Amino acid sequence: MPSVDTPVPVGAFALLLVAFAVKHLAADFLLQTNWMAQGKERASAWFWPLCAHTGLHGFGTLLIALAVKPALWWLAPVDFVIHTAIDRGKAVICQRARFPTTDARFWWLIGIDQFLHQVTHIGLAALLAAA
Repeated sequence: MPSVDTPVPVGAFALLLVAFAVKHLAADFLLQTNWMAQGKERASAWFWPLCAHTGLHGFGTLLIALAVKPALWWLAPVDFVIHTAIDRGKAVICQRARFPTTDARFWWLIGIDQFLHQVTHIGLAALLAAA
């Protein structure tokens, strides 16, 4: 495991950030079906749609890890778990608060969700770049 003092190659880190941004675009928008998008937000029967969605994220991370440092394959299930927790937390807050899309708090929640995903990607990219 790299220490805080481990230099991270800037070019590799930048390319990994782009790879994770593309992965996020693909899994959240291009490959996510209506069943996943609507199902993961439900109060019940949300588990399988959410896991299918976050499985796309985990699979994307697996592809990136295998291309860069196959020994870090385990980052894929880590990303899966983190993404699942973030998305489920957002869904629960939305259900309880019932913010309409016209409420600024709804958009703050979406922004925080996306921020947490990007911070996760920065951490994963740093681990891979330092490996």
